[in-house]
Amino acid sequence: MKSLQSDRRTRTIWIDLENSPHVPFFAPIIEELRERGYPVLLTARDCFQVRELADLLRLPCRMVGRHPGKSNVRKMARLCLRALQLAWLTRAQEPVLGLSHGSRSQLMACGLLGIPAIFLRDYEFSTPLPFLRPAWLMCPEMIPSEKLQCDVRRVLKYPGIKEDVYARRFVPDSGIRAKLELQEKDVVVVLRPPASEAHYHNPEAEKLFDEAIRFLSARPDVKFVVLPRNERQAAEIRTRWLELFASGAMRIPQQVVDGVNLIWHSDLVISGGGTMNREAAALGVPVYSVFRGRIGAVDHYLSRRGRLVLLESAEDVRQKISLVRRHRSEKPAAANDGALRTIVEHIISIMDSRWAPTQRDPAGTLGGLPSMGAEASRKFNSFESTKYF
Repeated sequence: MKSLQSDRRTRTIWIDLENSPHVPFFAPIIEELRERGYPVLLTARDCFQVRELADLLRLPCRMVGRHPGKSNVRKMARLCLRALQLAWLTRAQEPVLGLSHGSRSQLMACGLLGIPAIFLRDYEFSTPLPFLRPAWLMCPEMIPSEKLQCDVRRVLKYPGIKEDVYARRFVPDSGIRAKLELQEKDVVVVLRPPASEAHYHNPEAEKLFDEAIRFLSARPDVKFVVLPRNERQAAEIRTRWLELFASGAMRIPQQVVDGVNLIWHSDLVISGGGTMNREAAALGVPVYSVFRGRIGAVDHYLSRRGRLVLLESAEDVRQKISLVRRHRSEKPAAANDGALRTIVEHIISIMDSRWAPTQRDPAGTLGGLPSMGAEASRKFNSFESTKYF
């Protein structure tokens, strides 16, 4: 009879990285799964510095597909094409479970391959495709299950926010300021432009972003570090703020940088995107959001606790932004490891429940998940045969 360890080696978990925040998020999850004996197959989409970040974190993966741009027609065509490419590429590896943070193309490929998928989300207003249904959906506890536009029996929760998963492992590297030619006397502002190509983009965010730059650039000791989402956005920023680049007040890193480390060595963050806002909140760095789409439960949660300031107008920019040098301790306060531990336990419980010997409990439901409890066991086993289309 095979040992549990040897049996696990035949059960490959397939993780797809579609966007840059997915790389640091999944890195500790991959490490935990491999330490417990589960093989992990990695694929990624070659856009938004995913390739560079994967190289930085030493995560070898197969690149499949690129970003299609703003056109909804091209987005749908590229979605279907990438799903077919993923299914063709991964079929020989025989993965038994798909795992992603919002990868619709992987979800479609899992349907084509006939394997279940875990779909993580931390924004309840993203638009699901009507014909794609994951076996399980996982999200932070503060998001109401009924807001997720799916069967609430499929929803699994974890404590905290997704950025807690990797913020707790962060080790500061003080050399980043010197690499970016920043001095200790500088007040460093990290800027992340709005996601102008996203389906949820609101042009009001770009107006607020520009207003924040104009307001902060009046201070001679302010230095901006901009992290554009792509080369097109970088070129637009260089053209729009030519004088700030010429004076040395604004810069774009020449090479990919560890965003969490940059945030830690900055004095404040202004971002039009959720992940960088929440990374700063996880580290205790002052952060201001110019996001003007529908505000999700995670950002409301952080705002209520004073860990994130939501900017809604030019007046908010002038009145709410506090421009002061931040005192940095040697390292951030240790974050709670509950998010990472719970996510990994959910994944392993799902994996083990699909191969564990089945035995009936008094209620007539399938057991085999003592670490997650009877309710979790009923939930997992009741969706073993999921229809994806």
